[in-house]
Amino acid sequence: MKVISYNLRKNRALGEVHALAERHRSDILCLQEADPLSLPTTLGHLRLAGATEQNRLGLALYVSDERFETIETRTVALKKSLHDRVLAPAHERLLGTRLLDHETGRELVAASFHAAPLTASNSLRRHQISAALAELGELGPELPTIMIGDFNYPVFKGGLHAHVKDAGFKLSLSDRRTYTRYKFFRGHFDFATSVGFDIGSVRTLARGTSDHLPILLSAAYTPEFSGVLTA
Repeated sequence: MKVISYNLRKNRALGEVHALAERHRSDILCLQEADPLSLPTTLGHLRLAGATEQNRLGLALYVSDERFETIETRTVALKKSLHDRVLAPAHERLLGTRLLDHETGRELVAASFHAAPLTASNSLRRHQISAALAELGELGPELPTIMIGDFNYPVFKGGLHAHVKDAGFKLSLSDRRTYTRYKFFRGHFDFATSVGFDIGSVRTLARGTSDHLPILLSAAYTPEFSGVLTA
């Protein structure tokens, strides 16, 4: 299974995503900072499974029209940062979809995530991540789950690894930095958390017009996966 995540930088890179998805034959495409009013219902072999509606710049999730059947989609508002309260750029920071995989007959949960910006604390972002993973557990109890997106977490990832592990999930970084716009804020901003999947690789793809670089995750179902662990 191939999953792409891309922060479009205020929707500027929307014109790139069709070619990106086709070039890599992605099964799932997760977007952040997308304008919901400009999103096409299809992108080649992908169809729009869901998008946030209340945010000017929100989240979207596309899935293979042939491979997946959408069972349920949820948008979730997470704890707000001061930036959110003052500027109100976004409050729906999680978009999760429960899917039926026709290739395997298995159900899974896929989600696009966008944590609070760098003006917020890592503590708040960890709270948002925990809340998001809990919401996905309710959407698909004991199902294989991938949450991928822009975590805005460039430093002190050791603590985040442990935090995610305590929730029963694995944190997977890509092979190269995903954000290099500012000298002091470079690093892996975009990555994935998962449970019930063996992650083969996470690659940082070529730069486009966004200040973020897209990432491509390759995953396979974990044999005999029995459900999400709880802390």
